[in-house]
Amino acid sequence: MSSATEKHAAQYLKRFMSGLERRNPGEPEFHQAVREVAKDIVPYLEDKQAYKDAHILDRMTEPDRVIVFRVCWVDDENNVRVNRGMRVQFNNAIGPYKGGLRFHKNVTLSVLKFLGFEQVFKNSLTTLPMGGAKGGANFNPHGKSNGEVMRFCQAFMTELSRHIGPYTDIPAGDIGVGAREVSYLFGQYKRLQNEFTGTITGKGLAFGGSLIRTEATGYGCVYFAREMLATRGDEIRGKTCVVSGAGNVAQYTAEKLLQLGGKVVTMSDSSGYIYDKDGLDEEKLHWLIGLKTVRRGRIHEYAEYFGCEFHEGKRPWDVPCDMAFPCATQNEIDTADAKDLVANGCSLVAEGANMPSSIEAIDVFQDAKILYAPAKASNAGGVAVSGLEQTQNAMRLSWTREEVDENLLDIMQKIHAACVEHGREGDWINYARGANVAGFLKVADAMLAYGVL
Repeated sequence: MSSATEKHAAQYLKRFMSGLERRNPGEPEFHQAVREVAKDIVPYLEDKQAYKDAHILDRMTEPDRVIVFRVCWVDDENNVRVNRGMRVQFNNAIGPYKGGLRFHKNVTLSVLKFLGFEQVFKNSLTTLPMGGAKGGANFNPHGKSNGEVMRFCQAFMTELSRHIGPYTDIPAGDIGVGAREVSYLFGQYKRLQNEFTGTITGKGLAFGGSLIRTEATGYGCVYFAREMLATRGDEIRGKTCVVSGAGNVAQYTAEKLLQLGGKVVTMSDSSGYIYDKDGLDEEKLHWLIGLKTVRRGRIHEYAEYFGCEFHEGKRPWDVPCDMAFPCATQNEIDTADAKDLVANGCSLVAEGANMPSSIEAIDVFQDAKILYAPAKASNAGGVAVSGLEQTQNAMRLSWTREEVDENLLDIMQKIHAACVEHGREGDWINYARGANVAGFLKVADAMLAYGVL
């Protein structure tokens, strides 16, 4: 690209982002997600006049609709409680809306728009026919009784059920929405609609769920990392790995790393991180999964039980490692963290959480030419198996664990190949650019084909 073309692209990006921020005030997470994509797409579109004439990028960054609703429920003390529910149906150009529901006190429209926008690209990369959406509520299930969670989920679904369906929008779980919450949500949907369809994914195995769905995001992240290492003739075995988080994604990222011979030395939650110099093993990981999913305890309990270090209020990015897997939440790696990782020998970062690295942190990784996998690529395993769950529901059958795992691996390999195709820059692969361009093209071509909608 010539210097004049680069200058024109930079000016266009500045104007585009200025307009987007003006139309969407007070939504920093959404602005960040769009900028991370637009900085790659705008230069790509310089000689793609058809996309520019149709204003595809402008249209793609505007949700199809945003649904906001009141959720009233009664707690165990018979007090009436009020929360806000939302669903952002972002884009259904290539299939029905698909994306999780998040229950957390920090859920805002900005967070759900960023997640929905990311979901459009992530779902496109899977090669499955799924559009992008995200939803949730500013409800915190932690500390609530099962009865309170059930009543909230039933009240939430009573309104949401008007806007979803197997050919319209298929929600799933996310932070704060696990097996318990999905079960209550699906049960209420079934009662209201008087039909048994695959309208929600992440269901229990007894009522239409898929094997490997719980493990899928973590497994997929590691499969993607393995493909990245293979481009350099390397492998996971023997590598020291730092993992953040202790929830579903982190647990099964750690499990798959252990299965492939990696050494996992950290896990974390909002209170801090543990550093186990000897590394987790199958027994320790099983204990940790029980701590977080059954007892709902805190990560420091692992350090007390197994006699390792606990670093209160800190994140694990200053621990020397070969590979890093941020699996907790958005923006958990800032510029200083990224510099620490690179300085301490980290040669690969694969994102298990959604947008865990700031734009400035990504710049550090790319300047250092390490292997960096953006979430929309490496995090896509969960929604991929959700899509496979939809297929099994539609066919009225269940695949074996081996069949689902084989399909998951195949999808992650296809995503990796698409990133390589569109992201190769000489001897280095810009996975962020590759994922953004590959995800954009499929959706953009569908939108062009429909005309102006």
